Amino acid sequence: MSGISETTRRYVLGVLVVVYTFNFIDRQILAILLDPIKHALGLTDAELGGLSGTAFGLFYATLGMPIARWADRGNRRNLISLALAIWSSMTALSGVATSFWTLLVARIGVGVGEAGCSPAAHAIIADYYPVERRATALGIYALGIPLGILFGFVIGGWVNEHYGWRAAFLIVGLPGLLLALLVRLTVPEPRRGMAEGRATPDAQPSALETFRFLWSRRSFRHLTMGAALTAFVGYSVIGWAPTYFGRSFGMRSAEIGLWLGLVTGIPGGIGIVLGGRLADGLGMRDPRWYLWIVAIALLAGLPFTFGVFLAPTATIALVCLVVPVLLGNFYQATTFSQTQGLAGLRMRAMAAAVMLFIVTIIGLALGPWSVGVLSDALAPRFGQESLRYALLIVSFVNVWSAIHFYVGGKYLGADLKAAPA
Repeated sequence: MSGISETTRRYVLGVLVVVYTFNFIDRQILAILLDPIKHALGLTDAELGGLSGTAFGLFYATLGMPIARWADRGNRRNLISLALAIWSSMTALSGVATSFWTLLVARIGVGVGEAGCSPAAHAIIADYYPVERRATALGIYALGIPLGILFGFVIGGWVNEHYGWRAAFLIVGLPGLLLALLVRLTVPEPRRGMAEGRATPDAQPSALETFRFLWSRRSFRHLTMGAALTAFVGYSVIGWAPTYFGRSFGMRSAEIGLWLGLVTGIPGGIGIVLGGRLADGLGMRDPRWYLWIVAIALLAGLPFTFGVFLAPTATIALVCLVVPVLLGNFYQATTFSQTQGLAGLRMRAMAAAVMLFIVTIIGLALGPWSVGVLSDALAPRFGQESLRYALLIVSFVNVWSAIHFYVGGKYLGADLKAAPA
């Protein structure tokens, strides 16, 4: 490890987990605030879905690849610090929005900033951790997702109830500026290829070359589509769950934030770590299990997902939600890890960006918006319960996702062996 201590590796991973937690706090806090924003600004569900998914997702995905190209040839630590400062500032500015369009611009700004985070972070972690520990390490990094959702829901719900939705944006956005400074001053930038003891090639593939290379691997096509469809369901549920519990069960925002934060945060974190550990353990014996474990988890969680949206009480819905949240996060660690394993050293950040581009366009840009459109379309028949049935319909997409993970697993071993330097 070229003189890099285990303490340094753990510190870097820990800081990146905190960064990713802030990433998801700022990304997801809008979900707990949708109904108060709807009433304050006079918006439709389709417009809310556009704000929570499409506005953020399109710019996050589109800018991810050019920013990742910068990361593959420059200092990734500095990029993460700058990106964090940008998205934190734009989150705070969301609190002073006066219309749909001003809030739209602020959400676009959050997406622009957050585009610089994960591809660079994935590449740094891949250079600190060898292949046999990489899924676990990237799973720990991905804990920022449930932790961010937990804190975003709890803080956002409580602050909204006592001080209003504008204060919630300001309170979660401003601390990120201090964290950006900490990253810039204390995180060491690793040498590329350090974990494998490999030399970094001089030539950097273009974005198009990286995309063509990855897309030529059947395992990558299937794991990415599987991840995108899983994210389509996940972002839809997480983005609309607070509104669903408020409309269908009459829960208050602080109550919703507390219980949804606990139910999605703790099981979600367990699912990410457990999924990464199972993938590392089973996948080292047979690479097919890196992806097959995800297919099994998605199908096992589906009956409980139906229970969430057909439940007669909030308590039953929350209890049912534990299982699909836990199992639905199995894909995170192994998807990130295998993407890094399939890529060359000079294309790792770009490979993560390509994967995240597809996942974000399908999952985040289209998922919450599709639920909003479905909800509006079902409203004449179901009234305020239309959101319940829109989310139920979307849940079936996980069957399609499981098929991709199963098929992708069959090709993964050969594609990993053919990965370039």
